[in-house]
Amino acid sequence: MRKIDYRKSGVVFNIQKFSVNDGPGIRTVVFLKGCPLRCLWCANPESQLSKVQILWNHKKCLLCHHCIDICPSKAITLSNGHIHVDAAKCKGCLQCVQKCPGKALEKEGEMKTVQEVIDVVIQDEAFYEESGGGITLSGGEILSQPAFATELLLAAKEKGLHTCCETTGFGSASVFDQVIEYVDYMLFDLKHWNSVKHKQGTGVTNELILENLKHAANMGKTILPRLPVIPDFNNTLTDAQGFVKILQEIGISQIQLLPFHQFGENKYDLLDRPYFYTDVPALHREDLEQFRNVFLEAGIDAFF
Repeated sequence: MRKIDYRKSGVVFNIQKFSVNDGPGIRTVVFLKGCPLRCLWCANPESQLSKVQILWNHKKCLLCHHCIDICPSKAITLSNGHIHVDAAKCKGCLQCVQKCPGKALEKEGEMKTVQEVIDVVIQDEAFYEESGGGITLSGGEILSQPAFATELLLAAKEKGLHTCCETTGFGSASVFDQVIEYVDYMLFDLKHWNSVKHKQGTGVTNELILENLKHAANMGKTILPRLPVIPDFNNTLTDAQGFVKILQEIGISQIQLLPFHQFGENKYDLLDRPYFYTDVPALHREDLEQFRNVFLEAGIDAFF
């Protein structure tokens, strides 16, 4: 194993301990910022931008305009009673956050070194050993920070930890290979089987994603495809049949179904962004039994 650059830094927006839903056993999940997809239902919209950004809580805002006055980049404006932070102009100096009288502004994301992240992850080493857990890299999209992700995975390997990642698979073949070389277990998100529909819902086509999925399978990687089932996007029986065909062609015999939920809706308000799925009811397991049966009848273990 090559020498690891523990000083390598990247943008992290959360480190979640004691997770049992992001790979085998008890895990610590490291969420990296940055994602090339723009899924209309995204539950973590704060993860999409690759740099530190500012969130605004209108419930705490005094509308004193102090943030507008002190921003050296003139990135903050007021429109229709809403504070808006232009992410393209914001330099991340955090003066607005530090000096907001109502504490209505907060940062999302923080630069951390590999050493700083691993120091947190290794604190729960005993739990990983007992449960077969380890570290999971998630996002955002880890392929958006390939150098940082690779060093984190190498550092985890040096500590003897089981490694897992959650990925959309949207990255060049060389970047994909670089990162997954050090991944033991892959949670691979599938959004749509049809490329045109995939682009309508996510902003990108699916050809590269499916090529990377096939490549990972051919490498013998342990893969669990995960499918967020979204109303009026990919939840028909025809859609289920389309996903079945892809899985059968690649030789994958299981998939996890993730029913649509509204857990991320409030984050769009904090980001002063519109939310496409406002007032769309969440899906529940009982809503997806027929959908699931399409997989089961094809010999694919579909579970929630």
